[in-house]
Amino acid sequence: MDIVIVPDLLAAHALSGRERAQYLNGIGLKRSLDKLKEKERDKVLTTEELAAAQEAVAYGCIKYADLVHNHNHEYIFSFDKMLDDKGNTAVYLLYAFTRICSIARTANISPEQILDAANNLPMLLQHDKEWKLAKALLRFPEVLMKITKDLCLHHLCEFVYDIATSFTEFYDSCYCVEKDSSGEIVKVNMSRILLCEVTAKILRQCFHILGLKAVSRM
Repeated sequence: MDIVIVPDLLAAHALSGRERAQYLNGIGLKRSLDKLKEKERDKVLTTEELAAAQEAVAYGCIKYADLVHNHNHEYIFSFDKMLDDKGNTAVYLLYAFTRICSIARTANISPEQILDAANNLPMLLQHDKEWKLAKALLRFPEVLMKITKDLCLHHLCEFVYDIATSFTEFYDSCYCVEKDSSGEIVKVNMSRILLCEVTAKILRQCFHILGLKAVSRM
């Protein structure tokens, strides 16, 4: 696979492999912190959370940009594209994951309550977007079988992006937590909370395979 050199890589091009990696990681860390500050995340995250998010974005965006392409095709190395929070990028996926994590926090539901619900409550799918997300999640075993045979991880990237976009549509259309005008919680849809939990678990497993670090706040 050929990688097209762009200005970000000119200084790194003459370095050794290890030095080049360190140089690019350094740029990635700076760019990712700039991106987070641009969104004013430094004002709402703790120092530890900001550092974790910075590393997750910096290293994840480079890894994912490489894996998302068919290894037989060339691509343009661009931090601007890698750090875009729209489209099939690590940043978009990480934001989708943190959004899922925020739902249970908003509902004040503990992991123990989620486990109890998973063991005792049925998962009812009624809305079209619930069905779409559930059907996308059910493809996980099929995708795993495919990548173990052809060793082409861009298929997993396509699957993860499909999950993230399906979840976003579900999130925009289906309330998991309903609040009144004063901000008090009046209803929690546990079936949808469980669907979110399954989505988070599958995304976490996919992130592990792809070398991405999942963070709960970003």
